[in-house]
Amino acid sequence: MGQILIRNLDDHLIETLKTKAKSENTSLEQYLRDLLAETVQSERDAFDAFARGMRERSRPSLIDPTDLIREDRDR
Repeated sequence: MGQILIRNLDDHLIETLKTKAKSENTSLEQYLRDLLAETVQSERDAFDAFARGMRERSRPSLIDPTDLIREDRDR
């Protein structure tokens, strides 16, 4: 597994994150790991929903274009 080092975080931010981790009875490291995983999953879910919607909207038409051409020609 990889590692990430983040430098120059505000002390207030670190304290806030530590407090949140403590309120969930977990370490700061585990809290941040879970937070990152949730964020990535949430973005993946949003993309999947978008892609599903695009597929729904772009289904092939059941109309035969030949009939449309004939209809237009006969007018």
